[in-house]
Amino acid sequence: MKREPTREVASLSGVTFAYNGHQVLEGVDLDLEERDFAAIIGPNGGGKTTLMKILLGLLRPQRGQVLLFGEPPQRTAHRVGYVPQDIHANKHFPISALDVVLMGLLRPGRLFRRYSRDDHRAAEEALDQMEMWPERHKRMEELSGGQRQRVFIARALVSNPQALFLDEPTASVDAMGQTDLYSHLKRLNERITILVVTHDLMVLSSYVKSVICVNRSLIHHHAPEVTPDMLRLGYRCPVELLGHGHLPHRVLPCHGGPCCE
Repeated sequence: MKREPTREVASLSGVTFAYNGHQVLEGVDLDLEERDFAAIIGPNGGGKTTLMKILLGLLRPQRGQVLLFGEPPQRTAHRVGYVPQDIHANKHFPISALDVVLMGLLRPGRLFRRYSRDDHRAAEEALDQMEMWPERHKRMEELSGGQRQRVFIARALVSNPQALFLDEPTASVDAMGQTDLYSHLKRLNERITILVVTHDLMVLSSYVKSVICVNRSLIHHHAPEVTPDMLRLGYRCPVELLGHGHLPHRVLPCHGGPCCE
């Protein structure tokens, strides 16, 4: 049986970006294919979050071309569900999990409209995908860190996106919650593309399909494999790999020094 060709979800060509004259990305190329599950790794300040924001059109590069679903991201970013690194929400605010997910349907011009029956159906489906429908009436403060993160992902899913971008989704989640979260992402990856920024590969070793190392330059390895050479190139400094198999359990870059400048 003939295999269908893969399609590009996002691409960067010669992208350069700087904050106030400080170079963060330089001449970066990237092709993210449909149904990929890609992990972005790299040291702090290496450009991981910047890369994701450029792909979403939240930042504009000084040079280079950015395409999202074949068009400038400002036209197509609505086709991506985005969970940022820090969601500045007061967990003690009296709002339910269902209300949070419904907020993912808010758009300019409908801020003060009542949610429709279709909106509630979409929210139910999104929460159900993350196995959070039984907790829909609980306040956010009543949920664990992992459950809250699943609600935020459901909010990103409620508009039925074709890709899901997550920036360090397990930063405040315990080990059991991390494994549970990535199990849900693996199931979602059967139908949508997933791009995730992470520092810790411990729970990703069974889930990712490709790895992107970013530290001003970029290396995209189209396999669930991180080699010492790839890490040295990506981090531009010595690294230590803890673990075994295709992916290390944890990446330990050096802590500063001339090689990281």
